[in-house]
Amino acid sequence: MQNGFYEVRVPDATNYWVEMVKCRHACPVHTDACGYVTAIAGGEYEAAYRIARAHNPFASICGRVCGAPCEASCRRRDVDAPVSIRALKRFVTSQFGPETGDYSIYRDANNDAMLPPNRGDYERIAVIGAGVSGLTVAHDLVKTGYKVTVFEANSEPGGMLTVGVPVFRLPRDLVRHEIQAILSLGVDLRCNMQLGRDFTIASLRAEGYKAIFLGIGLPKGRKLALPGAENENVIDGMDFLKAFNAGTPLPLGKRVVVIGGGNVAYDVARSAVRPHGTSAESELQADHVAYDVARSALRLSGDKEVHVVCLESRHEMPADDIEVVEGEEEGIHLHNQCGPREFVVENGKLTALRTVRCTSVFDGTGRFNPTYDEARIEDIPADSVIFAIGQTSDLSFLAPEDGVASERGLIKVNRETYQTTAPDVFACGDIAHGPRLFIDAIASAQIAARSMHDFLRGTRTEVVLRKQWSPAVYTMAEGWQVSPRENPPALESDRRAATLEIVEETFPEAQARVQAERCLRCNVNTVFDTSKCVACNGCVDVCPENLIRLVGLSTLIEDESWLAKATAEFGDISQIPAEELDQMGGVMMKDETTCIRCAMCASRCPTHAINMMRFDFYRECSSVATRNPQVNYT
Repeated sequence: MQNGFYEVRVPDATNYWVEMVKCRHACPVHTDACGYVTAIAGGEYEAAYRIARAHNPFASICGRVCGAPCEASCRRRDVDAPVSIRALKRFVTSQFGPETGDYSIYRDANNDAMLPPNRGDYERIAVIGAGVSGLTVAHDLVKTGYKVTVFEANSEPGGMLTVGVPVFRLPRDLVRHEIQAILSLGVDLRCNMQLGRDFTIASLRAEGYKAIFLGIGLPKGRKLALPGAENENVIDGMDFLKAFNAGTPLPLGKRVVVIGGGNVAYDVARSAVRPHGTSAESELQADHVAYDVARSALRLSGDKEVHVVCLESRHEMPADDIEVVEGEEEGIHLHNQCGPREFVVENGKLTALRTVRCTSVFDGTGRFNPTYDEARIEDIPADSVIFAIGQTSDLSFLAPEDGVASERGLIKVNRETYQTTAPDVFACGDIAHGPRLFIDAIASAQIAARSMHDFLRGTRTEVVLRKQWSPAVYTMAEGWQVSPRENPPALESDRRAATLEIVEETFPEAQARVQAERCLRCNVNTVFDTSKCVACNGCVDVCPENLIRLVGLSTLIEDESWLAKATAEFGDISQIPAEELDQMGGVMMKDETTCIRCAMCASRCPTHAINMMRFDFYRECSSVATRNPQVNYT
């Protein structure tokens, strides 16, 4: 509701307080980021890892490459800048996660309350694709009581984690350990098994698999049908990343142009700027002398010139700021508001990318509908051009008898259950809803796993919210309110561009503690007891953020909804003078976006009408029987 300068909301019993913990509410799997950040601030590092791991089978990987919707929603950003949540997760996973070689805490820390309470009967389940979504389904179903076999087309599991994410962003040993931790639960993995080539959906059914999950992702890159696109030096970004990460990079010229404005485009560009021809493992085993030699050799031979071309203006780009900044430090040239128009080819040789000025990317309704200034044409010299504008599916494995329908190049599913048009087949992740974050794939896979269980058991699993209030007892660290956000240490730019070393390092302990102390503890709330309030305005006067207001009825009823409430309470008040209206009633308004939980209002209140209370909540699964076992809920 709008009321003057305020957007007013009356707290309800549950949803309001859940949404106040914005980091947790924004996380697709509802990881308690506030909880593990607070634990780090208190030096409780193992407890912090257990909280981070509880809802996420890929906590260590997300500590490296998650899109971090928690940080995008962090309320501290309304004060200055968000807490470095992702890097803090990495700080504790590096100490207690599977990458240490010990999987015991990983196995023990899972929140089994989010698994269906009734167990399976060890039916055989087939999971196609050993990426994030497939392995999450395998993780949950094997823990729920099923025999799970994962079929992977590549020689190594991981999906985009191994073939798509650059080796300098995500250590491959870490990926292997976290996957091995899942396999150690009893999951059977079969690599080099491609759906449509080595087996089919029909053959899986014939072998006795009672349910099938498709987690095949979007393996192909998108290209634009522009003049000259058939030239051999116009490359698919996904093909480039797969080859680069395998240590067998595609040949590139010295002038490379990448088309795209997202994180994948920067993955491609930052890979292109690095030395080629060496696998990640072999290079990372070399000593620092070898790195210095490689850097010197690059400088003597002339560094590559890498450009990124995108339609968006700088502030519209979907790429993370850190990617753009670090890319610039590594020598990548960014061209904003440029649309690719033609690949200039002379005598069979690619010489340039012709671009046109993009004046707007979206129309008035927010739809993607670029417009151009045709008078502003620019040729960017190029020996190689790489597309990084999105991914597409390969559904050639589908046969009519499978009963699995598709739409717009994706598997058609019920978005609530991820069941396909074939009752025994489920699908989620990118193949079901298009490219999204890894954490989105994990969240959808957890739903799919519960739905597969329900299909086999004839049940309906529901997620129930449990909550409780308690007095808040806490102490904020000295200087927490003025501590600036810091990113973890990173390699120097010239070293980054000359090696495949991991770009971003882990916080040292002292720095991690300081960064964790910046958390505003959004699960602690200022709770008002209006029956005790004497309208003295002491809380208004003492608030350092100036965010509390005692607003009279005359101001409130400017909003139609509040007018209706007041009329129901007091009758027709339209003719009553403002002074009298304010004597009749009002509300205490608080701007939650900038509250720093300093508790000065509570300490100042003479009647104890304000209390600092902790709101604790968690989710758990419950199951109820349905009438139709194995029903298709689409």
